[in-house]
Amino acid sequence: MPPHSASAQDLDHVAAGLVACLPALSRAIERHADREFPHPKPPEAQLALLRHVGAHEGVTVRQAAEALLIKPNNVSALVTQLTEQGLLERRPDPADKRVAHLHLTGTARARITEVDALMGAHLARALRNLTDGEMDALGSALGALNSLSRHLHGHITR
Repeated sequence: MPPHSASAQDLDHVAAGLVACLPALSRAIERHADREFPHPKPPEAQLALLRHVGAHEGVTVRQAAEALLIKPNNVSALVTQLTEQGLLERRPDPADKRVAHLHLTGTARARITEVDALMGAHLARALRNLTDGEMDALGSALGALNSLSRHLHGHITR
């Protein structure tokens, strides 16, 4: 028996709503940060890679590609761009010189912190306009959205 009792129609309705809402929410937050960020804001793929490297210091290109669901050659191109911008460092593996480990520069760390703070502040201002019931619903939905993300990620990497 499935872990839910929702009808196929209900599932389709929720899926369609999420497909429409989540990208729009993300774009709205990004556009706000784009206006206020005093530096050129990295495109989303670069920002995702920088965030991943920040959370997994020393990760390899292959590992980052698997985690971000991006082809390794595309991650390699992002690494080249970010290295040229002074935001990422490649450090050779002591045992295998063909493998490079990725590390953020101090500039990258500061900029990620700054852009995340801008995005968080913008979202917090918007959240203040919601009713208590809407806030409770969003708070309850966070766990489910994280679970959905893990489930989708698991299906893609299989």
